[in-house]
Amino acid sequence: MTYTAIAVLCVPLALVLDRWVARTRLTSSADWWSAYAIIVFFQLLTNGWLTGRGIVQYSGDTIIGSGARAFIGDGRLFYAPVEDLGFGFGLVLASCVAWAWLGGRRDAVEGSRG
Repeated sequence: MTYTAIAVLCVPLALVLDRWVARTRLTSSADWWSAYAIIVFFQLLTNGWLTGRGIVQYSGDTIIGSGARAFIGDGRLFYAPVEDLGFGFGLVLASCVAWAWLGGRRDAVEGSRG
């Protein structure tokens, strides 16, 4: 499976986890999107630094574009493949959903001990 395919799957899977599996509905709040905007800024900064310097390299066979380093264009955004945005969204949302869901379960258990 290519990095592109994984990135494309991460977004809907994370949304299904948030909306219907864990029912945390984080993506329904302005707080989530405000926090995510901050995360995306630093993700682009970090990914751009790592890929722009050649520390992390991607094969052109697994991403959109040729695999050549470009600041913007050829499937890149600040040197990083655009797939990093989808993959990062899925990972961050899934982590936050797990955090919120486990916190809610802890509160329910502690409340039942009353």
